[in-house]
Amino acid sequence: MERNALLTSGAVGVVVVALVAAAVVPGVVADPTDDGPVRPGPVDVAGVSIAAGQATGETVTLEIETRIDHRGNPTKNVSVLVRAVDAESGLLTTTRELDVGTLSKDGEVATTTNLTVPREGGYDIEVVLYSDDERVDQARKSVRGVSAIKPPYLRSTTSFTDSEALPPVSFAIADAGEDRTTLDLTATLTNAGDDPAEDLSVLFVLRQAESNIVASRTTVDAGTIAAGRTETVDASASVPNDYNYYIDTVLLRDGVVIDTARGAANLNPTRTISVNQTREDVELRVEDFENGDGDVPRETDYEPTETSSQAPGFGPVVAVVGLLAAVFVARRWSK
Repeated sequence: MERNALLTSGAVGVVVVALVAAAVVPGVVADPTDDGPVRPGPVDVAGVSIAAGQATGETVTLEIETRIDHRGNPTKNVSVLVRAVDAESGLLTTTRELDVGTLSKDGEVATTTNLTVPREGGYDIEVVLYSDDERVDQARKSVRGVSAIKPPYLRSTTSFTDSEALPPVSFAIADAGEDRTTLDLTATLTNAGDDPAEDLSVLFVLRQAESNIVASRTTVDAGTIAAGRTETVDASASVPNDYNYYIDTVLLRDGVVIDTARGAANLNPTRTISVNQTREDVELRVEDFENGDGDVPRETDYEPTETSSQAPGFGPVVAVVGLLAAVFVARRWSK
């Protein structure tokens, strides 16, 4: 009986101590509804898109939009690392990290990261998604032809035409003299924009095909070209006969090169060239391209003269004597 009373008293004491501890120290007794730490919801890269931003003569800014998909419980400390790797060399060009913060809603969230890279070649864009400094997903996308992204001062809706019916450069012979030929040059331009194109000029440069010597150079004002219209710009040039020429035309706006085109003028009946034809060597007379401002050195004629030389040594008589002596020595040696 005393033993049972003792056990009962001990059990009551344990219960009392537990109740006192629960009242004094919070959290000693576990909450039966508590499921433990909340596991963050999953996040991954839903997609990556690249747009061209601001461009200068040397660099261009790529706007990389990363869409992050989130589901379930809130996810803290989400961040995105974006890297641009040179497609040709494989070297890391630039990198940038963006802190996204906590994602609590289900669905996609879009973030934008700007990377400034040299305006040349192509790049592989790598996007790495982190959650609590742990990599959870990644994506990769490539962009090529970055040099085609032009800064504002190089953008123009006007360019040389590109068709067989309306070639960008053409010419006609206006006057064929004994030593020089005058050409009427024509460049054809098209404004494909919605606004008139102004402050345009065309530079015509005629280069002798084989030597690349500039035979003529002239600049003509192109005036104003209305929206959607095609106009021609005319000029004239006088060049030496019997040569072939490349006609290089340059479209300028306020001193900035907007577009270029090339044509060919064959004035040598024995040889012809085209824009895509390989050059060949021909006889070139530099004096044909003189401007008359100075004298060109001419070749000097010299009278032909005969010269004779003799190698150091003995004459033919001494050679014969030496031969006989050798025969004599050989006979004595044989005896």
